[in-house]
Amino acid sequence: MKDQVFTIHSVNISEKKGTVKNPVAEIQLLDEGISGDAHSGKWHRQISLLGIESVKKFSEMAKREIQFGEFAENITTEGVTLYEMKPLDRLTIGEVVLEVTQIGKKCHGDKCAIYREVGNCVMPKEGIFCRVLKHGTLKAGMSGVYKHRILKTLVLTLSDRASTGEYSDRSGPKLVELLNSHIEGLGYQHENHYAIIPDEKPELMKLLKRHYDEGVDFIFTTGGTGIAERDITPDVVAGWIDKEIPGIMEMIRTKYGASKPSVLLSRSIAGVRGNTCVYTLPGSVRAVEEYCNEIFPLLHHSLLMLNSIDAH
Repeated sequence: MKDQVFTIHSVNISEKKGTVKNPVAEIQLLDEGISGDAHSGKWHRQISLLGIESVKKFSEMAKREIQFGEFAENITTEGVTLYEMKPLDRLTIGEVVLEVTQIGKKCHGDKCAIYREVGNCVMPKEGIFCRVLKHGTLKAGMSGVYKHRILKTLVLTLSDRASTGEYSDRSGPKLVELLNSHIEGLGYQHENHYAIIPDEKPELMKLLKRHYDEGVDFIFTTGGTGIAERDITPDVVAGWIDKEIPGIMEMIRTKYGASKPSVLLSRSIAGVRGNTCVYTLPGSVRAVEEYCNEIFPLLHHSLLMLNSIDAH
């Protein structure tokens, strides 16, 4: 997907929540949002945006012209479909950089001015919310660029024999396939790196550090999670992460270990370093599929939590 250009039609503020916002000549964006606006603060919904395309559509339904700010949007745009964006996408307008944090919201019913009049509102379905990453001033007529967030993943297979070509790695490619399918289903663009290395701590640490420094979102390893002498993956990762997430692997071992006791010999761990989630999986294709069935439903929520977006 290419970057998209859009235009600002109006900038609007209000001093009280639940009221329409009024167009102003310009708005000043600071750390907590728009100076003087009721919705600014230390949270993820600092600024609201709505496309003029949505406003015009609702005007036809309401059979009257809707003014800028009536849906309590801070910024009225044209040229990009806002509600198709994803959290962590970015909007750059001049020196200002906004990060998308939420698509739509819960309708507040008769607490909303436009809802009290018309009995409906487009903001809960087609509006979006952002937070400020870089300060600046915005005004009507300015153009901006919408950039998609690319999720980055690293898949590492640890195997002495596969790394020398003695046999072909199957678990790593399967994991890449599953990740590609899942992240595509979430609607994000995806960049994946895959490598096979021997069961050696220096090589594992080198790749973990390199890709972490490059901003990878998720790291998955396969292999080296058992109790053999060369199985060092969980030990190395445990010493590298900031926080362990014990519940994931405990649940997986309990679920699958009930029918396959050998599963209980896996020492797989999950954890976090900075904004990166790390998962160590066993080296069989079947184990990769089983573990991913349990891990994948948590990926998006984990991503939002690590980026300080309250998605509860």
